[in-house]
Amino acid sequence: MSTFTIDTSTSRATPSPVPGKRMTAPAIRARKAEGTTEQPIVMLTAYTMRMAQLLDPHCDMLLVGDSLGQVIYGLPSTIPVTMEMMCAHGAAVVRGSWHALVAVDMPFGSYEQSPQQAFESAARIMKETGCAAVKLEGGEVMAPTIEFLTHRGIPVIGHVGLTPQAVNTLGGYGARGREKREAEKILGDAKAVDAAGAFCIVVEGVLEGVANDITAAVSAPVIGIGASADCDGQVLVTDDMLGMFERTPRFVKRYDDLASRIGEAAATYAEEVRARRFPTADQTYRPK
Repeated sequence: MSTFTIDTSTSRATPSPVPGKRMTAPAIRARKAEGTTEQPIVMLTAYTMRMAQLLDPHCDMLLVGDSLGQVIYGLPSTIPVTMEMMCAHGAAVVRGSWHALVAVDMPFGSYEQSPQQAFESAARIMKETGCAAVKLEGGEVMAPTIEFLTHRGIPVIGHVGLTPQAVNTLGGYGARGREKREAEKILGDAKAVDAAGAFCIVVEGVLEGVANDITAAVSAPVIGIGASADCDGQVLVTDDMLGMFERTPRFVKRYDDLASRIGEAAATYAEEVRARRFPTADQTYRPK
């Protein structure tokens, strides 16, 4: 088995030996023992080989999220994302990583119809990308599908609470669980997904108390995003965390402001080109 590194002289990806073993679904699941997780699970999104290389040493899991629809392609939601997109980016992230478990989102329309459809889609994703797990949205209604997949050798990450693929039904991206009835439904969804065999569950955009109740009620690790610090782990969209967009959700903490730094670098480059200060002798080829 090998991972890939970039040859800076050619900008090509070349195979290199893997320095260790990847995280596995059972290893992630085992991080929560007797209802507690001593070391929280770290998860970030990745869509490209190079970003995977940079994030991999620091993460337990890398998620090739269907959020790439907005982040990479400028789409209005995750709904238009295709299997081709997910497979292409998933394969790139697997090539750029060696340590983290790589999971790939199943896009809208690729799994909801039946467990059989979900298996065909998940099998394709795993074959074409080399990833170790898939993630799908939905609670109690998707539990039979999760059970069908896990019994056939496909590790599944569940996703409850705010489920972006259901944005048209939910009516927006607001926090869920404000009403008692909805909070109880989300808790029930998480329990159903847990019982069906998901090895971890993403809980997104819910009130803190709801996230805490879920974390205490299920045996699988709970990965929060806009949930609670008491979850068993956390995930963020990397581009949000790095400050690549002007507007970010309330639950995002910006750890950098890369958008400004990239803009400044591009401005300096443009200024030097227009002033003919670039390239210099250091960047041109001359007779020896």
